[in-house]
Amino acid sequence: MILDFAKIHGCGNDFILIDDFSEEVELAPRDVAALCDRRLGVGADGIILIRPAKAQGSTAFMHYINSDGSLAEMCGNGIRCFAKYLVDRGFVPARSGGFTADTRAGQKQISFEIDGDERLVRAQVDMGCPELAPEKVPTTIPANAQTAAGGEYVREAAIASPWGEFAFTCVSMGNPHAVCFIDDWTALPGELFAEGAERGLDSFDVARVGAFFEGHSVFPEKANIEFADVRADGIHVRTYERGCAETLACGTGACATGVAASLTGRAGRENEVVLRGGVLEIFWDGHDHVIMTGPAKEVFSGTVEIR
Repeated sequence: MILDFAKIHGCGNDFILIDDFSEEVELAPRDVAALCDRRLGVGADGIILIRPAKAQGSTAFMHYINSDGSLAEMCGNGIRCFAKYLVDRGFVPARSGGFTADTRAGQKQISFEIDGDERLVRAQVDMGCPELAPEKVPTTIPANAQTAAGGEYVREAAIASPWGEFAFTCVSMGNPHAVCFIDDWTALPGELFAEGAERGLDSFDVARVGAFFEGHSVFPEKANIEFADVRADGIHVRTYERGCAETLACGTGACATGVAASLTGRAGRENEVVLRGGVLEIFWDGHDHVIMTGPAKEVFSGTVEIR
């Protein structure tokens, strides 16, 4: 099978996008892993197949596959890359300014900015309502707090680990997230930091700790794990993504962290979320809308053979 593809990233979170409006592309997990391999394949955090919309009023459906071959409900950086593919290739008129995307997490409204060549450079996505009820995340941790509107949620619940307890606030943005704010890095074991480095988010062993919590029994569908540090210039976040390990950026993780920061009183409702690959602007109205704004850039396009 020979496929035409585009490699597009949002804040360093990169994807292989393939036109599958014919719905003829079927990729086995081994095919996905081979394509996403950074040494032997194209290299990516995941694959997005562009398929016909299922919901009325949508332009196309985002069929997202993690690099391990598992399906995901939503990807915040991926949906901006999805938008860029559609705009730059004429599936969405460049001067329309917006369209509706269809995803496993429902329809998403997207507006965008273009450059002088009528190519998308930046997109704003209404990511919808954050789900906070434990059963909707999902997590088996019982609710221990209430929002101003009376909704129950999991707020900084302590979970034991080989390195001590970590406190998580749980949020679903169409996919499950558990956000841990670290207020005192010096309180954590030295083995969790790069040797000789100052203790902090940049030197923290996200791979080891994130992997432990991603598959923890309290998350029946696994979870994306965020470690966050609130600073004067924004909320700094590193994410261990479910199904693909740590990435340079996680859009839904940035949204979930913004919501969690507001719920725990660490920040307001409008924040810059600083990721390893760039910055996303996150606004939560406190109710039904989390708005994510950020860039998307095409790296290259080509043809690849799947054997």
